[in-house]
Amino acid sequence: MSIHNPMAFTFGILGNIISFMVFLAPVPTFIRIVKKKSTEDFQSLPYLVALFSSMLWLYYALLQKDTILLVTINSFGCVIETAYIAIFIVYATRESRVSTTKLLISVNVGLLSLILLLTHFLVDGPLRVQVLGWLCVVVSVCVFAAPLNILKQVVRTKSVEFMPFTLSFFLTLSAVMWFAYGLFLKDLCVALPNVLGFILGLLQMLLYGIYRNAQKVNEKSKPSADSLRSIVILSALGGSEIYPVDAEPDVKGGVEEHSQTDESKEDEKNMEASHDKLQSNECAV
Repeated sequence: MSIHNPMAFTFGILGNIISFMVFLAPVPTFIRIVKKKSTEDFQSLPYLVALFSSMLWLYYALLQKDTILLVTINSFGCVIETAYIAIFIVYATRESRVSTTKLLISVNVGLLSLILLLTHFLVDGPLRVQVLGWLCVVVSVCVFAAPLNILKQVVRTKSVEFMPFTLSFFLTLSAVMWFAYGLFLKDLCVALPNVLGFILGLLQMLLYGIYRNAQKVNEKSKPSADSLRSIVILSALGGSEIYPVDAEPDVKGGVEEHSQTDESKEDEKNMEASHDKLQSNECAV
C-alpha cells in the first residue's frame, strides 16, 4: 500500500528513522538510573503506555497488506519499551515496582488479550481493521497525553530535570512525519492522533524553554562548599548526624572566644603578680 505511493513511502521512511530516535531518546535516562541504582522521580507510565501502543499498532499493521514500515517500527518499539520497563522495575522502590508490575499485567497483558479476543471473534474483515484502527487512535492519544503528568511536575517544581528535551523534540518530528504518511495514504487512524502529538510536543518544548534556566538559578543560589563547614556532629551516641553550617559566624565567634580567653589569662597573670608582690612586702615588714 505505501510502496505504491511514493510520497507516503518517503514520509514513512523518515517517520521510521525519527521514531527509532524517539524510542532511543530515553537511553541516557536509563543509563542514569543504572548508574545511580535508583529511578528517582522518573515515571514508568509513559513506557507502559508506549509498549501497549506499539503492540496494538503492530497487530493493526499485520491485519493489512504492504505495511512493512508500521510493522518494523512497532516491532522495535515492543522490544525497546520492554527493556526500559525491565530496567525500571529492577531499580525502582518496592512501592513503585509493585504498581508498575500491576499496570503491566493488567494493561499490557490483560487488556491487550481482551482486545485481541473481541476483535477476532466479534468482527470480521475490513470492519475488524476499522475497529482496531480507532482503538489505536484512542491509545495513541493516551501515549501523547501520558507526559502530561511530567508537564505538571515541571510546572510545580520549575525544573526540567525529569523531562528530557530530546524525547520531546523527536516526538514532535515523529508526529509530523506520521501525520503526512497517514494523510497521503488517506488513513485517518494514522494521521489523526499525530495532530495531538504535534501540539503536545510543542507544549513540552515550550515549557522546556521557559524552565530550562530555573535549575541553573537554583544551583547558583545554593551556598558554595567553601562557605560551609563540613562537619558538626550532634549526639555522641549511635545517632550522630552531620549538618552543614555557615562558616563565617563560626569563625567570628571563634576569634571572639579566643580573644576573651587571652584577656582572662592576662588578668589572672596580673592578679598573681600583684599577690606575689603583696606577699613579698609583708615579709619585708
